[in-house]
Amino acid sequence: MTDTNELRIAVIGSGPAGVYSSDILLKQLAKRSEELGLPATARIDLFEKLPVPFGLVRYGVAPDHPSIKFIAGALEKTLDNPNIHLYCDVEFGKDVTLDELLARYDAVLFATGAVKDKPLGLPGADLDGVYGAAKFVEWYDGYPTGAREWPLEAENVAVIGGGNVAMDVARELMRNADDLKAKTDIPDNVYEGIKANKAKVLHLFIRRGVAQAKFSVQELREMEKLPGVQLIINEDDFDLDEETIEVAGKDKLARQMVEELFTIREMAEDMEDDGDVDYEGNPADRKYYIHFNSAPTEVLGRDGKVTGIRVEVTETGADGRMHRTGEFVDYPVEAVYHAIGYKPAEAPGIAYDEKGAHLANANGDGRITTEADGGEVRPRLYATGWAKRGPVGLIGSTKSDALMIVNHMLEDFAAAPERGLFAEDRDPASIDELLAGKGIRPIDFAGWKRIDRFERAEGAKEGREHKKVIEPEQMRELAAGE
Repeated sequence: MTDTNELRIAVIGSGPAGVYSSDILLKQLAKRSEELGLPATARIDLFEKLPVPFGLVRYGVAPDHPSIKFIAGALEKTLDNPNIHLYCDVEFGKDVTLDELLARYDAVLFATGAVKDKPLGLPGADLDGVYGAAKFVEWYDGYPTGAREWPLEAENVAVIGGGNVAMDVARELMRNADDLKAKTDIPDNVYEGIKANKAKVLHLFIRRGVAQAKFSVQELREMEKLPGVQLIINEDDFDLDEETIEVAGKDKLARQMVEELFTIREMAEDMEDDGDVDYEGNPADRKYYIHFNSAPTEVLGRDGKVTGIRVEVTETGADGRMHRTGEFVDYPVEAVYHAIGYKPAEAPGIAYDEKGAHLANANGDGRITTEADGGEVRPRLYATGWAKRGPVGLIGSTKSDALMIVNHMLEDFAAAPERGLFAEDRDPASIDELLAGKGIRPIDFAGWKRIDRFERAEGAKEGREHKKVIEPEQMRELAAGE
């Protein structure tokens, strides 16, 4: 097959999709190598544009998710594998090109995430005080190139969206800074920003009904336990007909989500009956309204600034179809956050499917194609995770995605000898020499561990498990042992 006894794979992106794929590829190769006539081992090099790994887990999910540290721990164990080599602070398309990778690797797998919001597309979306979720998430997660300050002057805030990101954004806007600091790894600038947050009233607008929401049960349970926050619902939203209940009951996740929402309804009623208190029965100084069947139609403004939001009441059938009623309600707010979806990153030299918001691939099977709508399969190029399917699915869903893509890759490798599809440069040191020649100093796994040890030491000083470093140059110095 080749003059080496191992396959060589380049993975672009070190988030869950990239790390899961690397782990599964090594396991599947060991399992299927004899059947497919392939080597039993592979060298996998993960290229990450940021100075640190883990992508979405570190920079795309709210810091108060208790499951995140477990996921990060599992990813780190995978990276601590002699067959997987981490190249952080190396940006695809800038520091290393597709042609340079294809010359050195048998396949390139794109596991890039999403960094931009889908546009809001409503009148008034350009007013001062309208924010996309992506940039706000970057701020509170300490993204290396994100904002260091955030304007939290609005006392009345609206959040648009019916998914987990909207829930994250709303929760952080209602958060008690001291409580958040005690339980998470937020950096000092985020703590100071949330401590100064003036938001007292928040409205979460979801276009469809209770049975069609896309929240995870975990998100709902985190919303239930916000110190100092009173949850307020419209009881009419929970008046579901028998057909809607029957349809929701057929899907396990939907059923669990609806059951948890009814728990929240009871909590909200108790909070009101007990004198506007939070979940612990303490006086609430912030109010969190949850509006189902509410489709924002316009952001209202004056002198270029947000003054309110106009919402149309909707009706949602058991089939999930939303119908507009022509009934509108205006809410006074000074800031609007929209979490209506992300746009996964494009990759230089790879066709992009604008409609599906993902890299062009053949019928969703992960094999990169020359065009978004059809085209020919490009040998040795693959996509997984959001890069393959667009911004849908939870972190866990990337595992099943990765298994499918990996098996496609191995089957393609098995058929490849006749077509001569393997990389010519088999020297494992070749990529290091290439980068060194360009003056690029990648941060490897050992460098990441130095950063991690420093973050843990800084957190320990404050009685916390971890405290994020956010400045790229400081990360590079720590990684180098300087």
